[in-house]
This record gives sequence, structure tokens and C-alpha cells, in this order.
Amino acid sequence: MKALTEKLERFLEWGGTVKEVIFLVISGISLLISIFDLLPLPFDAAWIAIVLCGIPIVLEAFIGLVTAFDIKADVLVSLALIASVCIGEDFAAGEVAFIMQLGALLEDLTVAKARAGIERLVNLTPQTARIISDGRESMVPAARVRVKDIVRVLPGETIPVDGVIISGQTSVNQAVMTGESLPVDKSAGDEVYSGTVNQFGAFEMEAVKVGEDSSIQRMIRLVQSADAGKAKIVGIADRWATWIVVAALTAAGLTWIATGQPIRAVTILVVFCPCALVLATPTAIMAAIGNATKHGFLVREGDALERLSAVSKITFDKTGTLTCGVPRVTAVKSFLNSCTEKELYALCACAEQMSEHPLGKAVVRCFEETYGDKKELLRTEQFCMVPGRGVRCMLEGKEFLAGSRELLEEFGITIESGHEQEIRFHLEQGSTVILTAIDKTAAGYLVLSDTVRRESRDTVKRLKELKVQPVLLTGDNENTARIIAEKLGIEEVYAGCLPEDKLAVIESGQKNKEAVCMVGDGINDAPALKRADVGIAMGGVGSDIAVDAADIVLVDDEVKELPHLLELSKRMMMTIKCNLSFSMGLNFLAIALAVTGILNPVVGALVHNAGSVLVIINSALLLKWRKG
Repeated sequence: MKALTEKLERFLEWGGTVKEVIFLVISGISLLISIFDLLPLPFDAAWIAIVLCGIPIVLEAFIGLVTAFDIKADVLVSLALIASVCIGEDFAAGEVAFIMQLGALLEDLTVAKARAGIERLVNLTPQTARIISDGRESMVPAARVRVKDIVRVLPGETIPVDGVIISGQTSVNQAVMTGESLPVDKSAGDEVYSGTVNQFGAFEMEAVKVGEDSSIQRMIRLVQSADAGKAKIVGIADRWATWIVVAALTAAGLTWIATGQPIRAVTILVVFCPCALVLATPTAIMAAIGNATKHGFLVREGDALERLSAVSKITFDKTGTLTCGVPRVTAVKSFLNSCTEKELYALCACAEQMSEHPLGKAVVRCFEETYGDKKELLRTEQFCMVPGRGVRCMLEGKEFLAGSRELLEEFGITIESGHEQEIRFHLEQGSTVILTAIDKTAAGYLVLSDTVRRESRDTVKRLKELKVQPVLLTGDNENTARIIAEKLGIEEVYAGCLPEDKLAVIESGQKNKEAVCMVGDGINDAPALKRADVGIAMGGVGSDIAVDAADIVLVDDEVKELPHLLELSKRMMMTIKCNLSFSMGLNFLAIALAVTGILNPVVGALVHNAGSVLVIINSALLLKWRKG
């Protein structure tokens, strides 16, 4: 029996959606030929629909009953089909089969298989490492690195294991772990994580966590476990299938016994078929997905909008989601009377022209956007990049420094206490400060900040009006997180979050019976996107892995449309409830008419058809819906 069911399953899976569409088109044409008698065929054309649409339904019902005694809506449909054929009502059987397969196709189109970005995460895992032993360097598979091994990492390489730097200075892009777009300066004694990228200086580190204990492997396991924990919502017709089957068989049996007319019993089975009930949910979801698409959302999981309608809390990643994720120069201050702010800005842009550091590139980009003339940028001489510190060069015969406080201290340059207070203020605001010096004298500073998206504050305000609580999750420091949260009007903030921390916040909300939505854009957000009841990824600035982990993708990154998506999901659920109420009411009315003999199987099937059409029309109203 097991071998037989496996063969039947393979047969049903053959051809996929394309086969289903072709069969439905042919079946629809055959039903038109049957009802209007368009062609002189030696058999009723409705048999084509029975074979193409009905047989798969009967086989699926058989497989479910035999393998798991799983009673779904297709069991009742199969009974109605067989009974209709037995008494010669071929058109009724074909029409019921056609309507049910149409509902199944819509279900297939709206409920997609879960997608995981595990493969992409695995590709981030470094394959090799440089081990230093007895003063000699050797390349070995990353899996062979052991705790306390000395590992050398060159510029541009991905760090193979977690460890602590013992010599060298550098800047590391930690976006894979923290989501923050700016690199972090590292030197002896600082921790580094596997999967993050060394950008500039070479360094040596002592391995602390290797193999399955490394950060990147932990994140892979988090995504896998989070995906497994998200249950799919079962169609309401299938949830009620057992009771529907029992009720239908009981009503049909009692009617046959009471009247002695099998045709009335068959009519009850036909009108009991949950055609409109099956169509009620997928048609509304399809229409809502169409509406969401027009507003920049790609819905990747069919039941995501159903889950979104129950959300009471939305957790936001900061960088690239509520903020632009790109640093901008927000202030320039000169300490020298002989050098204006614009002149200092230009000198700093000149010095950073050859820099590969994201902050240096940001200075050049912002200067060009502000003044629009690259001719103002002088050529640098003797350019030297100091890893983890900044840059040094000669401009018009003068030595120019731009970088961190450590860079200026290295050259014996001090800053007056009055200016120190200004710098401290900007740092407390969560900004990054580039200090400058000309010929061993402190010249001033530039302030760079990640700016809040224009629409973010209004979005947060509208979410609160919808009784949805916004929460900020960020890998950034406490000060920066608090400043951004205050600007946006968000009260609940979690700073310094690693992937497992974001996951813990979401799980905590779920334990308190709260439905939680996560909005993020980075690789580090993937576990949280998977674990959340609904995950929404920023498609424009987001990583491929975040997109793979999400249920919904915000293609154009316009977070201002999030409130509309929430309102749409609630409207969709209202439409589904109306559809279900109508279809159930129609069923009971048709049953009463069938018991009294007013309806025969063909008319009963037509009543069901009309009910299904009305359900589809009501769902279609969602396509252009928007709250006024």
C-alpha cells in the first residue's frame, strides 16, 4: 500500500502548476460544451472535467485517508463526485470538480513553500585560514583551526573563526553580525568574529571559538531553528472537514431513508461541497497580494497577510530600515582663523580621495554633493593610510591628518578643552567625528551621522494609531539607539544586539502571546525575520539572505507604506470572514431546499457556482482598496 501511495503522489506532482492550469482550461471548455450541447460527442463532455479535475481530487483524498487517516474537504468532494456519477448527473460532477480544482490552484499560488537563505549563509563561511606555527605561515581548511591557534588575516579576507587580536590594527566590516554599515576599528585585545570582513590592515589573532561554536555557524543554526518554529495556517475548510463530512453523510442518509429518493441524498452531498468555502480565503489573499504589490510589497508567503492581521508589535532594525544606512557629513567645525569650514571640508575631502574607508568615501561624496565641483579637490602627495586610525598626506606642502583621536595622539597633537566638550557632545549624540590636523596643529573636525529616513517618524506615528507597538532593535551603541528612538517616538529600545539578541526579544514577545512582526535589511536580521510571526525585508538596500528569510519584501524600501499593509491585512481578514459567513449560509439554505426536493444535483451545482462567483467578486474589491 505504501508503494502504491508513493506512486500516486508522484503522479499527482507531475507537471506542477502548468499542468493544473492546462487541465482547468480544457475542463472549463468541456463544461460549456456539455451545458449548451455545442458538439455532437458520443459521450457527455463533462466527463473530460471529471477525468482531468475529479480524478486528482479522489486520489488525494484516498492518499490522505490511507496514509494518515486525514479527513480533508476533498473527502466530501470525492463522495459527491462518485455519487453524482453513479446516478448519471455527469455535469454536476464535472462542475464540482472544476470549482474545487480552481480553488486548489489559487491555494497553490498563494501559499508558497518556505524559503530559507541557509545556502547563502553557508557560502559566507570561510573555507581556509592562515595558521602561524613556529614563525611559518600555512594555509589550512578553516574547519581544522583549533582554539588557541594563531591565525593571520590579510586585508580583504573574511575572518575564519572568532578570536582576539594579538597584534596589528585594522577596520572590520561587522555588518553580517551587527547590521551596522560602518566598519569598526580594531587593535590588540579586541574581539573579532567569523564571517566578518577585514578591510584594511593585516593582523594576527588567537582563535577562541572555532567550528560549530563560531559566530557564523551559530547564526546558521538560529535561522534553521527559527524556520522550523513557524507553523503554517491550515485552510478553514480542511479544519472543519471532519465535521462537514459527518454532517453531509448524516443528512444525506437521513434524507434517503425518509424520502426513499437517492437523488435528494446526492443533491445534499453536492450542495454540501465547500466550493465557496474553499475559495473564500485564497481569492481574498490573492486580491490583497495584488493590492500590496501595487504599493511596493512582494508577498512571498501566501499566509503572511493572515498572520500580519494579528500583529500587535513591530520590531525594527535601525540601520537601512528606519535610517538611510549611509553616513553623511552633518557638521564641520574649524579651530583655525586662517581656515574656513568650507576650506577644512575641502582639505579633508582631498585627503580622503584615495581612502577605501567608508567614512572617507562618505566625506568625498558629501563634499561633491554639497559643492558639486571636483576641481576644488587638490591632488594629494605621500598619501598613507593608517589602519584603524585614519589617513596622512601632504597637501600644498603641508602635512594633513584626518582620523581618530588615537591618530592625533600618535603625532603628539592635543585638542583644547573647549573643543573637547563639543566633540563629546557629538559623540553622545551617536555621531562619528573625524578629527583633522595641519602641520601638527589641531585644525577642526567633521561630524558624520546616519540620517533618519524622512518618512520614518510619520510611519511610527501611524503604527501607534493602529494600536501596534513599535520596537527598535539595533547593533549600535546605547547612545545612538536612544537618540534615534527619541527622534522617531519609539519608547522600547534594545541596543548592542547580536542576531541571537534580536531573536530573544521576538521570542519573549511571543511567549507573552503577542504576534510580532520584524522589519530588517541585513544578514544579521535573518534569524529574527524567520522567527517572527511575519518577517518583512527591505528589498532595495537589504541583503539577499534577509530577503530569503522574509515572508514579505518591501521592494522600494518605502517604509511609509507599512501602515497601509497592516490595514490591508485586517481588511482582508474581514473580507474572508464575510466570504465564509456567506458561503456557509448559502450551504444551509441549499441543503434545506435539497431536502424538500426543490433542488436537483445540477441546479444545486449551479447554486454553488453562483455562490463561488459572488465570493470571488467580493474578494476582488480588495484589489483597489485603500483606507480613505
